[in-house]
Amino acid sequence: MPVLVELHDVSKSFGSVAAVRDVSLTLEQGEALGIVGPNGAGKTTVLNLIGGTLKPDRGRILFDGRDITRLASHHHCRVGIGRTFQIPRPFGGLTAYENVLVAHAHGAPHGRGEAESACVDVLRRVGLGRKANTLAGSLTLLERKRLEIARAVATKPRVLLLDEVMAGLNETELAASVEIVRRVRDELGTTIVWVEHVMSAVIQLAERAIVLNFGEILTEGVPEAVMRHPDVVDAYLGQTHAA
Repeated sequence: MPVLVELHDVSKSFGSVAAVRDVSLTLEQGEALGIVGPNGAGKTTVLNLIGGTLKPDRGRILFDGRDITRLASHHHCRVGIGRTFQIPRPFGGLTAYENVLVAHAHGAPHGRGEAESACVDVLRRVGLGRKANTLAGSLTLLERKRLEIARAVATKPRVLLLDEVMAGLNETELAASVEIVRRVRDELGTTIVWVEHVMSAVIQLAERAIVLNFGEILTEGVPEAVMRHPDVVDAYLGQTHAA
């Protein structure tokens, strides 16, 4: 498959703290990539760099062969990069439908006539079809997380960046959320980059996992094998997870 996203020796520091150090990676079209690692490893910083909310100190970021390193984040959205955030912050005074409609209007160019049906379809895909007219501020945590995914999907991304969308969910909610992301990937052809601490979810969906530690890539490969890598066990998972 063609390469869609490329990071070449990308680094980002905050003062004296190097959050990301010379990270290089490629993402193929249609791939589901999991990015894991301990707290402070640089996972969200990598997502912020790809999404454009941060600019690297060094290195280059390419999307579909185009250098987007210095583009503003709204331009990243327009070229086809959507993302969620760890803490959902919908417009609480707007309905779920209106939240998705705002996102739809700011994504990749599309005809006006499709907006209503597209937003209804997105809400249905994430299990919020019956909550379309509910104020976002009154949704449960699970529903707000699903709305966060819906808003990102509504921008019509070719690449969807997911930042810990499974955190705080019980097993039933987790399974349903994994299936939602799977359908987005399979039915819409969306490429997924997924930062997640819930390892079981990563193993279910991602073909490849990258482990970050202290801002550097520690190892990468098939998720099941990566989780058993001795360096990963030492840095993050612990011996009981590797058994």
